[in-house]
Amino acid sequence: MGQITVEKNVAGIEGLCVITPAVHGDNRGYFMETYSQRDMEEAGININFVQDNQSMSVKGVLRGLHFQKNFPQTKLVRTIKGTVFDVAVDLRAGSATYGKWYGVLLSEENKKQFLIPKGFAHGFLVLTDTAEFCYKCDDFYHANDEGGLAWNDPEIGIEWPQLTGEYKGTASGEGYTVDGVALNLSDKDQKWVGLKDTFKF
Repeated sequence: MGQITVEKNVAGIEGLCVITPAVHGDNRGYFMETYSQRDMEEAGININFVQDNQSMSVKGVLRGLHFQKNFPQTKLVRTIKGTVFDVAVDLRAGSATYGKWYGVLLSEENKKQFLIPKGFAHGFLVLTDTAEFCYKCDDFYHANDEGGLAWNDPEIGIEWPQLTGEYKGTASGEGYTVDGVALNLSDKDQKWVGLKDTFKF
């Protein structure tokens, strides 16, 4: 594992990994390997990634919590500009940590990556003016297969940083702010329900 360090089973949740690449810098800038199949396999991670995705979001955007119902994906996520708080929630029905969440700051400065196995809901909150977010998937996108989980479900209790507001019984973003910026959710993401009514793998 010459170019990465891997923290496995973070927060005691089997399969979740935080990966930190080796960054080689000098007065010209820096270089790093953003992905090496060899290094991943040496770390015991054997995944065949087939698709890369990238998005840009502005401050206050919360995307999630999303999962794929019939074609679940393993995702390797990172931020190449700005900072996001990235969250995974265990939805594996037989898991000892079902319903448990873990979040990590991903930024252009720390260059960390978050490996999220199949069977998790995933989402992120943008904490800087803009953020560019990219991720690898081990299955292709399948239309009409997306499910979701309420980002503010009190049963899960995600502690989103810099977010203020009062839970009103739904996933609506009304009244929530991030450093004074109104929380920005898609219409779809404001309609998801809580854990007790959500699909299990």
